Amino acid sequence: MDYLIKALAYNDQVRAYAARTTETITEAQKRHHTWPTASAALGRTMTAGVMMGSMLKGNAKLTIKIEGGGPIGIILVDSNSKGEVRGYVTNPQTHFDLNEHGKLDVRRAVGTEGSLTVVKDLGLKENFSGQVPIVSGELGEDFTYYLVTSEQIPSSVGVGVLVNPDNTILASGGFIIQLLPGTDDETITKIEERLSKIDPISKLIQRGLSPEEILEEVLGKGNVKILEKQPVAFKCQCSKERIENAIISLGEEEIQAMIDEEGQAEAQCHFCNEVYLLSREDLEELKKAAK
Repeated sequence: MDYLIKALAYNDQVRAYAARTTETITEAQKRHHTWPTASAALGRTMTAGVMMGSMLKGNAKLTIKIEGGGPIGIILVDSNSKGEVRGYVTNPQTHFDLNEHGKLDVRRAVGTEGSLTVVKDLGLKENFSGQVPIVSGELGEDFTYYLVTSEQIPSSVGVGVLVNPDNTILASGGFIIQLLPGTDDETITKIEERLSKIDPISKLIQRGLSPEEILEEVLGKGNVKILEKQPVAFKCQCSKERIENAIISLGEEEIQAMIDEEGQAEAQCHFCNEVYLLSREDLEELKKAAK
């Protein structure tokens, strides 16, 4: 089962998150029929998204938009404080040969000419929005740069997705380490040293490490205090009712045109690829409601 943990470390000077997202990214891969490089890009973004979502309170939610100018197009991910996440890419059938490190070439797919935007809906009148230029295209570094620059929190983000030869997801997960105000220099040095020596996150996942073990690997055994464990899942907010409300908002004339031209309406959700079919009778009812 996919889940994430929230933790503190080094006498509460460090805040940490780690997640296993293998089943969640498998669900996204199946729904969007993504090819390996696209799966890695979407999976890394969804994994970062679900951890960043868990930093929110109550019914707050956030949207991540990555526009790097690469062939994959836009990556869009929604997540919330409950561990629910959904996402899609413009061109799911994007794939390249492995890069010079023998890894999926996410940077080439995403591109490096563009921006990473995070919009938080905290239930207030105004949404909070932060945007940074894409610095790497590998996405872990880009989320690190976002948290440091836009939210002024010294952070380190590791996200990784391993894909099988048949396009299925072998493993997916990640971590976020954040230094709280007043972290002493000795602790910072220790963490920096560990981060420079540990295996890449994809290797940790491949070794079958749990989120708890990932944080021990990153922060050292005995230093981590787990605060909370939360399930993680692919969950879309779409429904027939939402589609109907969207059609009602088009107005009477537009709905009549649909009835005349097609005799029915078909709508597909970008996020989960679910198809909603509305019959002539459905449209007649919606037209009445639009009056």
